[in-house]
Amino acid sequence: MPGSRAHAGQLNAELERALLHALAHAWDTVNYQHFRNALRRPVLGLHDGGSRLGSWNLEDRSLSFSRDFVAGAPWTQVKEVLKHEMAHQYAHEALGATTEPPHGPTFQQVCAQHGFDATAAGQPPGGPGEESPILRRIAKLLALAESPNLHEAEVAMKQAQRLMLKHNVESAAAAAREGYSFRHVGVPKARRTAAEKALANLLERFFFVLPIWVPYFVVEQGKDSWILELCGTPSNLDVAAWVHDFLTQTAERLWKQHKRAHGIRSDADRRLFVLGVMRGFSLKLNSGVVETRQEGLVWKGDPQLSAYYHRRYPRRVSSAAASVHVNEAYLSGHRAGQEIVLSRPVTAETKDRGHLLTSGG
Repeated sequence: MPGSRAHAGQLNAELERALLHALAHAWDTVNYQHFRNALRRPVLGLHDGGSRLGSWNLEDRSLSFSRDFVAGAPWTQVKEVLKHEMAHQYAHEALGATTEPPHGPTFQQVCAQHGFDATAAGQPPGGPGEESPILRRIAKLLALAESPNLHEAEVAMKQAQRLMLKHNVESAAAAAREGYSFRHVGVPKARRTAAEKALANLLERFFFVLPIWVPYFVVEQGKDSWILELCGTPSNLDVAAWVHDFLTQTAERLWKQHKRAHGIRSDADRRLFVLGVMRGFSLKLNSGVVETRQEGLVWKGDPQLSAYYHRRYPRRVSSAAASVHVNEAYLSGHRAGQEIVLSRPVTAETKDRGHLLTSGG
């Protein structure tokens, strides 16, 4: 998870201007995506003190953010607070709910309709709670997949994949009770590589989440970037976030091994190799899907997750897949990807030991 980056005292005049420009752009995006440009942009500003992360004032049409908060919090949290304050603005200016309490029924309705955080916490609801039974069972199977016996490891991974599919196929009602949330994984990227897009696609196809690349402003650099957001149930997000970090690390490790084995000094072919890894592992996972289809286990999607995803991002722009020049590095990565075995349990204990990268939003 992108952590705190700067302090308010480090915001010089140039960075503060860039930050306000980024906030204005984010405001324009939310106004277009969620409110069909029904709002007029307010006066955007920063205030000292962190007791109120954001504040909408109807009288002078101003929307202000805590300088400490925007300087130190991940940009994804800043945007969630922006949405919260824009819900206040929409309730007042578009719906005329000026006599209701600040968090009255009209405001709550706007937040629910658009997938906004009504608490203005700036992060997904809930936190690390008791691990679900299904997650514990999957974790045990992935622990068995650490076996040095390749056959045993492969069997354990396939059993874990089958269990995840069975749980999601049979538990639509349970998913609704668990609710849906979002999480940001990886680090902000100036450019999204083909390998990173392939990994996002893999998570969508096999791990029951919906991915989307969202804008991310890096405050200390004053630059725009992107970060991957996943939407799903908390338990599926736990698994998918771990898989994302596991594959990211594993692909880098495999590339270094490939370089040593072939006496390669340059990283010129690194991106193609990593892309091959992601596509090779995707092919391997797909073989497991074919087997489960023969058992009658077919994933047809989660309409309620799709509805949640659409509330958060009602107007999305898809990017076309770029053509890839296949060379020996790509083919080597593809072969290596087909040998990967998911082999780490998704538990708090393993995270505490530092086996996994930390993910979240």
